[in-house]
Amino acid sequence: MAEHRRGANLPSIGGFNRTVVLDAVRRSPDGLSRVELAARTGLSAQTVSNVTRFLIEAGMIAESGTVVAGRGKPRTILRLEATSRYAVGVHVDPAVVTYVLLDLAGRVVAETTTSTPSADDPTEVVRTIATAIAGLVADAGVAVESVLGVGIASPGPIDVDAGVVLDPPFLPRWRDVPLRDALAEATGFPVLLEKDVTAAVVGEMFLAGESSARNFAFVYFGTGFGVGLVVDHEPVRGVGSNAGDAGHIMVDQGALAGTPDGAGSRGEVGGTVAPDRLVQVARARGLRLGDDETGLGPGEPDGIAAVQRAWDALGAAIEAGDEVAVGLAAEAGAVMGRAVVVIVNLLDIDRVVFGGPLWSRIAPVALPAARAAVVASPLLVPKHPVAVVDSGRGADVTAVGAACLVLDAALSPRASALLIRR
Repeated sequence: MAEHRRGANLPSIGGFNRTVVLDAVRRSPDGLSRVELAARTGLSAQTVSNVTRFLIEAGMIAESGTVVAGRGKPRTILRLEATSRYAVGVHVDPAVVTYVLLDLAGRVVAETTTSTPSADDPTEVVRTIATAIAGLVADAGVAVESVLGVGIASPGPIDVDAGVVLDPPFLPRWRDVPLRDALAEATGFPVLLEKDVTAAVVGEMFLAGESSARNFAFVYFGTGFGVGLVVDHEPVRGVGSNAGDAGHIMVDQGALAGTPDGAGSRGEVGGTVAPDRLVQVARARGLRLGDDETGLGPGEPDGIAAVQRAWDALGAAIEAGDEVAVGLAAEAGAVMGRAVVVIVNLLDIDRVVFGGPLWSRIAPVALPAARAAVVASPLLVPKHPVAVVDSGRGADVTAVGAACLVLDAALSPRASALLIRR
């Protein structure tokens, strides 16, 4: 069983105790009685009674039936009122901006996309995103006051303290965009800014609930290659909140090296498995992927759209069983698996999750190849089993993760909340 947060009985930290109780209820789909809450949280019966009364009045939990447990009167079950609060997640990708609306249980109740605006005019960026968020909430029929906030997942690097997107490599016109504060002013919601790989790993961890692994890596495959990390149930952000750039890990490229025999050639994993490069390799091997638009740079909007179309065609070819496409996906998975071995050796983890906005197209072939590359690697140091699995969160995993940042901030207890601030 997963560990549960322990509470404290001092009245001065009532806010912390509320998140302790709410988190325990959220993690128990079948609900909990007050007696069970006291046992799981370490709070006194009186504190649990006071906290649950507040949460019921706030509409965040509700009494839902009774159960008979031994002698004495039946116990009333408390369950999460998932539709009492919501969170918005925004994923800024070089090709599209994805928006999702999640309820308290982490279920997607609405979603939409817009084309990624050029940041030549930051005001237009904020206007586009703010308008889309307003439309998402309104179309879902959700009251504005029930929205807890907005989470934004952006390619790095970012300045999380200033709330600024600095200079992401595949968004060449995005330089020093003050996205967080400007969007908060435009929408009226609290806004959190996070790097995309970190948002994805937070979403994976939050939605897994009771089954969340204590330590794992999330291999993020999108326009770029990154790795989100969770150590001791906490995402690893780094000093500047820009952890996760794993594309420079050197690996044996195998057949993707471009050499006649594909042997003995090493290169960076990010460059080797970049979607635009895989598209070029597929075409060089004779696979038709629509109009040949490889002259367009992946850093330009038209080039990004062209790569996306070709990537979709590659996915269709894999699904149809085309030998070239299947072979290419297997090679890409094997290369990523070799990079994962470095991460597993470094952190001694036993679980690796693959996902990201472009992952699903190659996943049926690439995941088994990655798993085989990890398990069979002669360089693998840990002797325990290593699970290599698919996220299952879909292409919207990063936007969902961005919304989970808001839910996590609102619902998950933090020990730092107990610190006395002067």
